[in-house]
Amino acid sequence: MKSLIAWWADNHVAANLLMIAIIIAGIMGFNKLEREIFPTIAFPGMQVIVGWPGASPRDVEEQIVSRIEESLKDLESLDWIRSESAEGYGGVYIMAENAANFSSVMDDVTTRVNSISSLPPDIEQPRITQWVTREEMMRVAVHGNVGERQLKRLAEDMRREVAQLKGVSVVEIFGTRNEEISIEVSESALRRYRISFDEIANAIRGSSINLSAGNVRTGGGEYTLRTNNLADTEVDFASIVVRQLPEGGVITVGDVATVIDGFEENEILATLNGEPAVLVQVMSSEVMDVVTMSKSVREWMEKRKETLPEGVSLTLWQDSAIDFNSRLSTIGSAAFSGLILVFLVLFLTLRPKVAFWVAAGVGTAYAGAFVLMPSLGVSLNMLSTFAFLLVLGIVVDDAIIVGERIHTEVESGNGGLQGAIDGASRVAKPVIFGVLTTIIAFMPWLFISGATSEFTRQISWVVILALSFSLIESLFILPAHLSNVKPVHAHNRLTKAQNRIAESIVWFGDVKYGAYLQRALRNPLITIVIFIAALLVVAGGIMGGGYVKSSFNPEIEAEQVDVNIDLREGTTYDRALEILGQIQRAQETLINEVETAAEEGESQKVIENWYTRSRRDSVIAIMRLAPAEVRAMGAKEVALRLRDLIGPVPEAKSVRVGYSMDSDGPDLDISVRHPDLDQLQLAVDDITDKLRGFASLYDISNNLDSASEELRFQLKPGAEQLGLTLGQVMQQVRQAYYGDEVQRLPRASQDVKVMVRYPKASRNSLESLKHFRIRMSDGREVPLTSVVDISYGPGLKRIQHWDGLRAARIQGYLREPVLKEIMQEMNDEFFPQLEKKYPGLTRAAIGQQVAEAEFNAEIGRLSLIALMAVLFLLAIAFKSYFQPLVIMAALPFAWMGAVIGHLFLGESFSLFSIFGVVAAFGVVINDNLVLVDAFNEYRKQGMSVLDGIVRAGKSRFRAILITSVTTFIGLVPLMLEKSSQAAFLKPIVISLAFALLVAFFYTLFFVPALLVIGDKIAGWFRRVFGSAKLSANYVKAKLDA
Repeated sequence: MKSLIAWWADNHVAANLLMIAIIIAGIMGFNKLEREIFPTIAFPGMQVIVGWPGASPRDVEEQIVSRIEESLKDLESLDWIRSESAEGYGGVYIMAENAANFSSVMDDVTTRVNSISSLPPDIEQPRITQWVTREEMMRVAVHGNVGERQLKRLAEDMRREVAQLKGVSVVEIFGTRNEEISIEVSESALRRYRISFDEIANAIRGSSINLSAGNVRTGGGEYTLRTNNLADTEVDFASIVVRQLPEGGVITVGDVATVIDGFEENEILATLNGEPAVLVQVMSSEVMDVVTMSKSVREWMEKRKETLPEGVSLTLWQDSAIDFNSRLSTIGSAAFSGLILVFLVLFLTLRPKVAFWVAAGVGTAYAGAFVLMPSLGVSLNMLSTFAFLLVLGIVVDDAIIVGERIHTEVESGNGGLQGAIDGASRVAKPVIFGVLTTIIAFMPWLFISGATSEFTRQISWVVILALSFSLIESLFILPAHLSNVKPVHAHNRLTKAQNRIAESIVWFGDVKYGAYLQRALRNPLITIVIFIAALLVVAGGIMGGGYVKSSFNPEIEAEQVDVNIDLREGTTYDRALEILGQIQRAQETLINEVETAAEEGESQKVIENWYTRSRRDSVIAIMRLAPAEVRAMGAKEVALRLRDLIGPVPEAKSVRVGYSMDSDGPDLDISVRHPDLDQLQLAVDDITDKLRGFASLYDISNNLDSASEELRFQLKPGAEQLGLTLGQVMQQVRQAYYGDEVQRLPRASQDVKVMVRYPKASRNSLESLKHFRIRMSDGREVPLTSVVDISYGPGLKRIQHWDGLRAARIQGYLREPVLKEIMQEMNDEFFPQLEKKYPGLTRAAIGQQVAEAEFNAEIGRLSLIALMAVLFLLAIAFKSYFQPLVIMAALPFAWMGAVIGHLFLGESFSLFSIFGVVAAFGVVINDNLVLVDAFNEYRKQGMSVLDGIVRAGKSRFRAILITSVTTFIGLVPLMLEKSSQAAFLKPIVISLAFALLVAFFYTLFFVPALLVIGDKIAGWFRRVFGSAKLSANYVKAKLDA
């Protein structure tokens, strides 16, 4: 290795060309990177959606969902199957095993579903698609006081236009209804004209057609035989002939029915700041550049505003590029500030030239990472960007160790080229193995399976690449740049100040630290006990006592608050509008509270604008908050206060007020199964009551809340004698109340249903059943109530299965991250008693708790393998079994520092916190390697253990101090950052910074104490086994004599 270092150190041209090549290639790689906020996730899952218009949830369950589940249950490579049966459709959701070939699994599922021959004939074609999470990147609101159809058509045109823009691929519209043509026939008209729904429907199907009938080829040319008679307007449909009268007249659709060219009857009101609005949403895609996308859409908006109809406006409601640039700027600014602080520390403690080239080496290492990121599928996003900041301390650490050692050589009189070669060579071993161990520590995160891997690999690859190039830079490029450093004499104030600081550090290490270390090593066992006791206090007292909360994902506040209220079946549209008014009044009250609380003359703004959408089944309100820097309340505080102001909503199945970037799903998710639906309902009620007793939980709901009443029809005795079957009766009832879909019209990029049915007023009244007539094949009509008995009964609007069994799901949201404590109490006390109360009740593992448990188990296995690999690597490097254990013992103390930091700053310990601990582990390993390597060198020179460890501690004190201080101080700007853009980075920064603080003392005192104790233990073994060997030799000699 020394000869390789010497060649590069002596060849300045080669070193500079290598650096230039890396930087140029890095710039080229950077320009190829995709730019997105977070990576798009493709789950190893798929869904089978089957529409069956008008069917009940029970029919969907029995005739569609259960048959699909049965066909898939023995398919290999499936993790789980879940399903949902609702009115008019069924969905089967399949998750493949992470190790499975997903394309093959999806092909198998498609083949099995398509081969089912027993599905009802009138269902829609099953749609089989893969799960892909797409986020709203941009939202453009089209709003104005114009008609619903005009606004929708305008939004559809814009959707097509935006989809053609550069950087855009997936565009959706939100807040509209599907168009529908309703042909409404009253019972009185049917009786007056003695006509049936079938006759009207068949007339429309037979007359409203576009049909090709082939070609005629003649000598004069070829002619296509075709009719273009597809009805499209109210007049077209009204003029269709239903029946020819004997006297020559006709009965048309317009004679017996009212044709309404309108929308689906699920009324909707969508507004932006009070005006009717439709959102045109640009979604994330597999390949995207959020900055290019934003620029394209903004330019299109400026041009499109010029052609808008009168009274219509375009408003940019959301632009993720703003968040992207803001967060990137925050991280970049923090990284730059940190690098400047690091440079200043190095400038004051070493040489200006050393400080400059150490700082420049960071840029080279980062450029090297950019070279390979595109080919590894790593984009420029919040995670990968922060990874550069995360690895800053480790990259600087390598360069500092090499630069400080060369500086020491220069100070001792060994300057110039030889000093650079000797300095770099002497620390090459700890630097190389330090980088390798850190890379190995991050490698498990590359092999995580499932969706989480898309996040963890972004950080891991950046760390691994940056460290690899930092090793090249610190051993081959940096020595060349420092090969002409010579001893200098203080001639000016700056040089004198630098010398004083450098000499003060050396003096402190030699005198003060040396004295403290000797004192600690007089009783090394006490030193070790003190450190271990501190570790136990943190583990048992702070974490065990719940002073630091733990959560799987960090709670990151968003720039908006979302109110989602799912309403029970039967809720009227008018009541939904009243609930919307309830939300708006709560919003106004909140704004007034903030303005009242503001100091006189000070303007406080919380909500910038808002979008609402209300339907019979749900009410949604999205409130864009003012920038975090100017509002008095955080997003969480706004959400919780808003929820209190909204108050109770009796018609709600669930009320969710989200404020977090990770707020798509509930915090608590419990599923229970039981073969008896009544027993399942009772058990769910008990669970719900128990959960409502936890103050930290709110908005608890379950899927059995959607139960409703249904009318059940049974054929009366003797009705068969009239030639009627129950199927014929129900078919006519279905035609009247649900409708008969006679055709679908292609219109404005969508299919418009044409439905024949009763007028809306009749369909919304039970009284109409008393006047309903059943029409028989011979033309006779009989009252419905004369041939069927009608009874009331409980019904379900939604039926869910987990692995083929009926299940109930209970969900809730947390005010504080105490899910672990709640579930522990439920599992230890409540559920065992509940299972005794309801025999046959089982729990299904779902939700965040399962994902967290599976992740922890997998990362635990992979981390154990990585730790063993690090241990073996260090054992080979140091030719020792004990010293690698001393170095590896840093991990629990790094964790201890991270916990203390989270306690001090009031943060929850999350997945991101672990990344910080792993990064700190890399820095601490580096410091420990340098210390142990120096100790071994002094031992080879004949020093005693005590003298060798004290000498090693003194000689490496400056390097360890500078690496710890520079890493910590480089993170200070981000740790002090108050913006919401930096919120999700805080757990990593806190872990890394405070872990280094604790590990600094661990390296300087605990490691030396362990080495002394280890030598004493080794000496004891030598004495014991040495004596045994001597005695054996003496006995053998006597016997031989």
